[in-house]
Amino acid sequence: MQQDILINWSPQETRVAIVESGAVQELHMERPLERGLVGNVYLGKVARVLPGMQSAFIDIGLERAAFLHVADVWQRQEGGEAPMFARKDLPPKPIEKQIFEGQSIMVQVIKDPIGTKGARLSTQISIAGRLLVFLPQDDHVGVSQKIPPAERDALRARLQGLVGDKASGGGGGFILRTNGEDSSDQELSEDIAYLRKTWARIKQFSVQRPAGSLLHQDLNLLQRVLRDLVGEQTQTIRIDSREQFALLQSFGREFMPAAVPKLQLYKGERPIFDLYSIDEEIAKALGRRVDLKSGGYLIVDQTEALTTIDVNTGGFVGARNFDDTIFKTNLEAAQAIARQLRLRNLGGIIIADFIDMVREEHQQAVLTEFRKQLGRDRVKTMMAAGFSQLGLVEMTRKRTRESLAHMLCEPCPQCTGKGSVKTARSVCYDVLREILREARQFNPQEFRVIASPKVVDLFLDEESPHLASLSDFIGKPISLQAESAMGQEQYDIVLL
Repeated sequence: MQQDILINWSPQETRVAIVESGAVQELHMERPLERGLVGNVYLGKVARVLPGMQSAFIDIGLERAAFLHVADVWQRQEGGEAPMFARKDLPPKPIEKQIFEGQSIMVQVIKDPIGTKGARLSTQISIAGRLLVFLPQDDHVGVSQKIPPAERDALRARLQGLVGDKASGGGGGFILRTNGEDSSDQELSEDIAYLRKTWARIKQFSVQRPAGSLLHQDLNLLQRVLRDLVGEQTQTIRIDSREQFALLQSFGREFMPAAVPKLQLYKGERPIFDLYSIDEEIAKALGRRVDLKSGGYLIVDQTEALTTIDVNTGGFVGARNFDDTIFKTNLEAAQAIARQLRLRNLGGIIIADFIDMVREEHQQAVLTEFRKQLGRDRVKTMMAAGFSQLGLVEMTRKRTRESLAHMLCEPCPQCTGKGSVKTARSVCYDVLREILREARQFNPQEFRVIASPKVVDLFLDEESPHLASLSDFIGKPISLQAESAMGQEQYDIVLL
């Protein structure tokens, strides 16, 4: 399937949309203020060594010194040439015998600063590519533990052949990532070349730049577009910033030359995302309901544990019979669900509740279509063999980053994420119970209720008899004060 990539750049945010057949399939966003430091490589300077804590503080040019523990120090095995890192079967050499104050040392951030704590560091460098992770200080070639054991040996042997050895100009360790399981030899070779070139540049910077310098930063979204998202099916990569277009060309010529001819500078008068109404698609992707062309619709609910997708016929009435109506709705839903998973970047456990189908051939046709659409997803998905006993389709999709809703939204301050609030009448009765509780413990001259205008209006209208009855019962006046800044469930009872 042919695709176009649109890039909307601004100093505060970069947005990337992948469009296939005129419809947005994926959205990627990055904000500079929210980028972490994990993966960054620095040339640090040892500021202080603490033998009692078996740790050291390293100045890497940030506001606070970073923290290095002895367990994160890469070292050589005694009596041998092979390096080792974090060997659990041997006690690590004391940190004071490995580094000293004032020493320049190459380090990588493995944990971002939190609160008053500085970043946590490691001296073993690892560089992530699209398909592989490169360990330049190691010679080990491995495969991700998440790949099925039966396939690991063959993949390891294949990767070893591509990596080569020191005699053939190879060297360095590589680990095959889960998304590289089905990749071709050419794709793996391109990733190996990219990673080795990146490491050569890091080593060059380490002898040219002073201590406290940044040697390597994990790629930004624009660069990851060329590394991770561009493939043979990509027709064009259009970007609306002249400056970023030039930087992308420079990066592409050095690392991804095949992608450079596809780069185009967008000069149109309309915003680039207006070409395919992408902002409207983003707004729709943040809602629960997804309308289908036939008149049916999906309801998407994302929770902490899983995501549920319910298929409904809505206003769709088939031309022939009810079974065909359900079948056509489910077929369209299978395509829409696969697209929504990519568009919203939903991960983890996903349950799809298709409309019940009586005929076996209809069920198989829907499952086949669903698998076909999921096969277009660059993120690894795994689907159960068929419909469960309850008529559900169960699947998982690997979590690669935050979902679109988590990136753009936060829990509602009114409902605190529940999705609903108490009715004004329910809040009125809560207030009446609270006043009665307070009256039994305290003896004020007056009770004043401060609540939302809707609750106060209800007290002044339909609930006024109950309020007057309670006032007579406790023998104290009760006054009302509307506060527009309060949510419907919020109220205060002031004792005067």
